[in-house]
Amino acid sequence: METLEIRSTVTSGGQLVLTLDAVPLPALEADQILVRIEAAPVNPSDLGLLLGPADVDTIAAADGRVTATIPAARMPMMAARLDQAMPVGNEGAGVVIDAGTGARAMIGKTVALVGCSTYATHRIVRAHEAWVLPEGATPAQGASVFVNPLTALAMVETLRKEGHSALVHTAAASNLGQMLNRICIADGVPLVNIVRSAAQAAILRGIGAKHIVDSSAPDFAEALAAAVAETGATLAFDAVGGGPLANQILRAMEAAAQARMPAYSRYGSSTWKQVYIYGALDTGPTQLDRSYGLAWGVSGFLLTPFLMKAGAETIQRLRARVAAELNTTFASHYSAEISLREALDPDVIRAYARRATGEKYLINPAKG
Repeated sequence: METLEIRSTVTSGGQLVLTLDAVPLPALEADQILVRIEAAPVNPSDLGLLLGPADVDTIAAADGRVTATIPAARMPMMAARLDQAMPVGNEGAGVVIDAGTGARAMIGKTVALVGCSTYATHRIVRAHEAWVLPEGATPAQGASVFVNPLTALAMVETLRKEGHSALVHTAAASNLGQMLNRICIADGVPLVNIVRSAAQAAILRGIGAKHIVDSSAPDFAEALAAAVAETGATLAFDAVGGGPLANQILRAMEAAAQARMPAYSRYGSSTWKQVYIYGALDTGPTQLDRSYGLAWGVSGFLLTPFLMKAGAETIQRLRARVAAELNTTFASHYSAEISLREALDPDVIRAYARRATGEKYLINPAKG
């Protein structure tokens, strides 16, 4: 038996090459299961491997493969993956259609998978690595139970662990952002949502968000400062990464902190202000002017290292909450369902590469 899988290669000649390859499947070991993948989301983290730093305006299809040019300035960061055909897909869900002698009870169950290259028709994993979905849940409902739900929960866990009382989130109308809003509303955590349009603000108002600021509005800086002052937010998670947004957030936090100071200090406030960058919607440099004292930090945030530090008990608690609220707090919404072949159509690639709010794509490898 074999699987069809999407593979991404960065060539030493500066090209991105995407292919749909047939790959033989090995015989099942006793504790392994064979899953027919029926749903896998296209997350920003998937695009980082799928497309790399390629210029999407140069994408073209010919001779059964898709190619794009990678700017020469971005090639050094690709050194570790040159000329390797790498399978793609961080998470997904499907049905167990076969199993080894020690895992036969799993046959027929709908399961979610993470970290096993799910842009494929089939995957073999250890039985204990699969998450059996609640009774009645479909693969589409379970396809996104890892990355977005656990990242949103990790944000609130970080807030509590580090002693903050409120937080700021950017690109806040995304699927992840909507989940974070539902969590914060349920848990009583004040949340400042930064969006990029009035339409995105309307999405969040529709689910009960209280503090929403539009970065495209002329009074953005003033509105952000007011929302941060009202909530007391000193922690932010930034999906944008590049540009001045992290700087603007830190300025707003410092202004709120200084307003509470009894006397002036040339070192700024002693209130710690933290921005975690967890995305790269803007791939340019992060601009910081250091105009907010000395009690601040900007660093990266990734779910996997967080979970490794959190420990088994915390992971189990978070997963139990996701399972219990799969169709409410952690429901994902998709604008289009596409096949593996459609996922390699240049026009479709350009569409999902925009990462536009409300345009989340779901790959169904069983389609067609």
